[in-house]
Amino acid sequence: MTTEVPKPTRDRTGPTTAPAWAVLTLVCVCQFMVILDAAIVNVALPAVQDELGFSHTGLAWVVNGYLLTFAGFMLIGGRAADLFGQRRMLIAGLFVFSASSLVAGVAMTPGLLVGARIAQGVGAAMMAPATLAVINTAFTGEGARARAFGAWSAAGGVGGMAGALVGGALTTGISWRGVFLINVPIGAALIALAVFSLAATRAEGRASLDLTGAITGTAGLAALIYGVMQSADQGWGSVTVLGPVAAGAVLLAVFVAVEARFAAEPMMPLRLFKIRSVAVGGVMILLFGGIAIAMWYFTSLFMQNVLGYSALEAGLGQTPAAVMFLVVARWAGPLLPRTGVRPLVLAGCLCFLAGFGWLAQAGADSGYLVSVLGPTLLIALGIGLVFPTLMAAATADAPAGDAGIVGGLATTAQQVGGSVGLAVLATAAGARAAAEAGEGVSAAEELSAGYSLVFLLAAGLGLAIAVAGLLLPRHGRPA
Repeated sequence: MTTEVPKPTRDRTGPTTAPAWAVLTLVCVCQFMVILDAAIVNVALPAVQDELGFSHTGLAWVVNGYLLTFAGFMLIGGRAADLFGQRRMLIAGLFVFSASSLVAGVAMTPGLLVGARIAQGVGAAMMAPATLAVINTAFTGEGARARAFGAWSAAGGVGGMAGALVGGALTTGISWRGVFLINVPIGAALIALAVFSLAATRAEGRASLDLTGAITGTAGLAALIYGVMQSADQGWGSVTVLGPVAAGAVLLAVFVAVEARFAAEPMMPLRLFKIRSVAVGGVMILLFGGIAIAMWYFTSLFMQNVLGYSALEAGLGQTPAAVMFLVVARWAGPLLPRTGVRPLVLAGCLCFLAGFGWLAQAGADSGYLVSVLGPTLLIALGIGLVFPTLMAAATADAPAGDAGIVGGLATTAQQVGGSVGLAVLATAAGARAAAEAGEGVSAAEELSAGYSLVFLLAAGLGLAIAVAGLLLPRHGRPA
């Protein structure tokens, strides 16, 4: 069945009613909050467990509840932004996020805290694709859009980098509850800024959400990601892993069938995958999720488990690379209109190949300056070049009425790629470390062998991204 593409209608003020700096501030701070809350709670978990009496298994859901709903509801959040308006969905997401943060901050039982974290993930899933849609509609010039994506990417990087620092400061100085309560005044200020800076937009005619597609797509993604999350502890052959993964695959197959043949107004119009930048860009972002995990997660483990650094020392050891990423991501945007997508992607992938190949040579007797700092700076340079470029390329050709769902698809690909990448790379590292075990081999040497394999696999992901990049259109903004 074929349907008309939703056509956005706007009042005379256009997609925004404020200066560009106000709109850019809004979307960047929203992105900062979404990424920050994925990491900020980690350092507060021991205090949360002591006060509320969480079991070890239950405590993990303070983190996983947020990540699961954030990834699972992204597509429905993106489509809702197209149908009901970007401003409306961004404000609604901010309200849900802030209200659930308040509930989490005053929670007195484990169940209430986990429920609030799940609701936070839903709010984040409403916000994230809406911010991408706002960038695509508010910044119409090619250079302006590229610069906005660079700033948006850098804001996410700041959120990820600041998570441990801010969480530790709030937990130590105030209480673990401050980790959640800080979102409330910030969220209120952002709601006011959204009302001021964004004009009302929505699809023409009566908005109708594809409920069957929403249910099957959301449930399928959630089941798939849940199963992958369990693989690190249970192993890939466990029923607790294979069951959810199989159920997720079946539900996603049903979702595709519904969208292709039965939905009058599909949540995910499959015609979007005929747009080369959307299809190829989505695959590249999926692969990039594994690159990011290998860089930030496994290099931290390498420094702690092999080189013997403390958690604080490992965080400080990653700080130069984080600064490199922020600087490069901020300036990759202005370069994109001049160079086009391919050169930036290929340059970044060359950095991945060289950096991860270099890092794979590090061992238990390696020094920080040569064996860690050098390669991580090179990898961070590649991430700063590739990430904003891919997000801009994957969403640039989105039709006006589909900007939200395309943004949701891009952010979902990133989350799924990270989750699957973590599970696969962790399994590979464990298997390689076990194979190295033997008389005369220290634990650090065993783990070093496992991490070396992870870094070589990450270099392979960089090569795959480079090959896929050859399929992208040559110019900066695909025609």
